[in-house]
Amino acid sequence: MKTLREVADELVHNCKTGNEMHGLETLYHPDAVSVEAGAPPGESREKAGVEAIRGKHHWWKENAEVHSASVEGPFPHGDDRFAVIFDMDVTMKGADQRMAMREVAVYHVKDGKITREEFFYAMGG
Repeated sequence: MKTLREVADELVHNCKTGNEMHGLETLYHPDAVSVEAGAPPGESREKAGVEAIRGKHHWWKENAEVHSASVEGPFPHGDDRFAVIFDMDVTMKGADQRMAMREVAVYHVKDGKITREEFFYAMGG
C-alpha cells in the first residue's frame, strides 16, 4: 500500500508529464468522488466513480485548449490529505475566450488510494 506522500508525489508527477489517465487507473479508488467549485446549469458539482472522473477529463480535453500549465506541490496535511495548486492559460473552444486559471485541489487518501478530490477556484461574476 502506498503512503500519502507516495500517492501525492505520483499524482503531481502524472499531472506534470500529462499522464493523468494513468493516475486515474493506479491512484484512485474505483468509487472516488470528484467535487468542483461550481457546475454548469442542470449538472451536479459531484461526479462519483473513476469512470465519471475520466469523463470529466475527456470533456476538458475536448473543450479547452491549454496553452501552458504548471503544477505546484504537493502540500501534505496530516496523514490523509494533500493539496496541489494548478495554474493554467487556456482558451475555451467555441467561446474564443482565453483566460488564466488558478485552482487549489485537495485530495483525500485512504488505504493508499485517492477517495475524494475537491477543486477550489474563483467563479466568474
